[in-house]
Amino acid sequence: MPGAAEAPPVKMPILPPRRLLPFIAVFLTVVMTGLAIWQITESPGAIPDVRPGLTPSATQGEAVEVSVNAGQSPSEIADLLQKQGVIDSAVQFRVLVALLGYDQLLQAGDYEFERGTPALEAVYRMRRGIISSRYVTVVEGWRLEQTADALALNGVLRQEFLAAAHARGYDFDFLQDLDPETSIEGYLFPATYYFRRNDTPHDIAARMLQAFDQNVTPELRQEAQRAGLTTHEVVTIASIIEREAQVPSERPIMAQVFLKRLRLGIPLEADPTVQYALASDPTSVQQYGYWKQELSTADLETDSPYNTYRYFGLPPGPIAGPGLDSITAVIRPAKTNYLYFVAKPDGSHAFAETLQEHQENVKKYRGASE
Repeated sequence: MPGAAEAPPVKMPILPPRRLLPFIAVFLTVVMTGLAIWQITESPGAIPDVRPGLTPSATQGEAVEVSVNAGQSPSEIADLLQKQGVIDSAVQFRVLVALLGYDQLLQAGDYEFERGTPALEAVYRMRRGIISSRYVTVVEGWRLEQTADALALNGVLRQEFLAAAHARGYDFDFLQDLDPETSIEGYLFPATYYFRRNDTPHDIAARMLQAFDQNVTPELRQEAQRAGLTTHEVVTIASIIEREAQVPSERPIMAQVFLKRLRLGIPLEADPTVQYALASDPTSVQQYGYWKQELSTADLETDSPYNTYRYFGLPPGPIAGPGLDSITAVIRPAKTNYLYFVAKPDGSHAFAETLQEHQENVKKYRGASE
């Protein structure tokens, strides 16, 4: 500043230039790391947000595929990323890994990065095994078309995914007893999935089926078999419960109701199955969406094998993708004698053992008798 007194010189040890540069690099990296960590805690947008319902922003730059093998050191990975143009500084990557304590935590895999990816993002993704910045979140209770729509927003051709969504071509035990042309509706396990640009719709569907296989374990499937249920039956009932239940504790009770009605030959009379049938009509989907909220008397008379008001037994297959809680509820239902339930205004349900009690509940909560 003009006119300001000059500060007295500060005596510092003189370091040869070659020794000085590493110190400067480490100092700058520490500062950058501090700022980056602050960004993570203070600014959610600093790292990929994988909350359900959010779509990642469009990525910039050329895609680069990088294969990281098990046993590779952070230094080897850093050099590889820099060599392929993913990151600008291998030094920064190594220091970030060391400061964050991720030395032994970087995951192997076939990654897709973009040139010029920030080192912090690369470290974050490799720590968590996030193979790509492209992802889709499959939500509990979604039907197959909703998953296809979500994938289409991320560059996956909708019709190609739907064409790949049949039992043929997938080597999973739980699909072996199904007709090859049977839809894999219900088996696309709800979760967040990352996929690369060169992944085919078949690859993506296979990853979702793999998640089903890992979560609905062989032990659970054997437990269902001992209860007299096939996996397909379990998933079908669970898909109805997923659309019906809003209170988690009611899932096993609903499972008991449906299982008992099946044993007694009483129609399930489940609204979600009618909604599923209606959505086979594009005009209905355009007007009401995939799940029409208010069903009319005419809707309940829809001639479809999925209409459980008109047809006894289970519908031909699942109507949506159930979560693990709904699946487990079918395998381990509550021990009650309920045969009926009706929704309350708050989303919970009133259960009843007799038709008279049920009609009273309907009158109380709907203002009319069935």
